[in-house]
Amino acid sequence: MHAAHHSSAAPSAFELRFPSLSGTGCALSFPCDANGSVHMDSLSERARNNYLLARALMGRDYGWPSVLASQT
Repeated sequence: MHAAHHSSAAPSAFELRFPSLSGTGCALSFPCDANGSVHMDSLSERARNNYLLARALMGRDYGWPSVLASQT
């Protein structure tokens, strides 16, 4: 799997990871709760834009996300 781009300063026990569907792209991951809910107000502007982009491009550039235990 590609390296994930972590996009928030707030530590979380879980992350929502969107895998890249291209061979050269990076997965995007965002802190979330156990249900996969991302608290958008805690994200930086760049992270929020990346999150919205990944959601908009699911099935095209990014795969459907999965909730994983955070590695930090």
